[in-house]
Amino acid sequence: MSNKTKPGPKLTVVGAGPGDPELITLKAVRVLGEADVVLYDALIDPELLSHCRPDAEKIYVGKRPGESHSQDSINDLIVEKAWAAGHVVRLKGGDPFVFGRGQEEIEHARRFGIETAYVPGISSALAVPGHAGIPMTARGVSESFWVITGTKSDGSLSKDLCLALCSSATIVVLMGMNKLAEIADICRKMEKADLPAAILQNGTTADERLAIGTAKELPRLALEHKLANPAVIVLGEVVRYGTGAATEWPDFLRNGDLFS
Repeated sequence: MSNKTKPGPKLTVVGAGPGDPELITLKAVRVLGEADVVLYDALIDPELLSHCRPDAEKIYVGKRPGESHSQDSINDLIVEKAWAAGHVVRLKGGDPFVFGRGQEEIEHARRFGIETAYVPGISSALAVPGHAGIPMTARGVSESFWVITGTKSDGSLSKDLCLALCSSATIVVLMGMNKLAEIADICRKMEKADLPAAILQNGTTADERLAIGTAKELPRLALEHKLANPAVIVLGEVVRYGTGAATEWPDFLRNGDLFS
């Protein structure tokens, strides 16, 4: 008789990467293949679910407007499925520890005696600008970067934006498309109205779209180019490196030091 016992309940929070289904890690693919249940978000490319076992239960728990998947209900589902089925994989876009609430889900599962693990993902904060040719740092241009949430738990824009604008750092704003007017206004007040800016929608995917200009123009750029979520906003001199920037920038920006 075998002495093997059924493994206990387990949660693995897995980062799926920024959008391109090939930008998922080998470890994440392996863990997906081991899962009994996969809870996946709205921005997950369906192709990633092909890495799951055929008999694995796959449950959509996206949080797009009009959908009822609250964080509390997801937390409860993690616990329910872990104890009922075994290994639950929580598949989240980008990196779950970058505004992805991955730590909250892990802490909740631990309170119920569930083993937990974390598999990092490539963050959209870095990969989406990079895919469009915009580096986070560049010698002589930017020596640091900030990643800021555009929507805190109370719905407001992070006050860290003002601190970041006091530096020469590259600034990436996630979940900030409904705050473009506020971001532009803060930049004007901080005398950074002409700071190079970009909006990148559906980054790293075949549907990627890019608009570039200056911070004061952010609302207009989104309107004219019909840009919406999911999108990443980038502020900083490194935006000048962006795909197409050399031909799309106004003359007074295109002829700056980066293109001389």
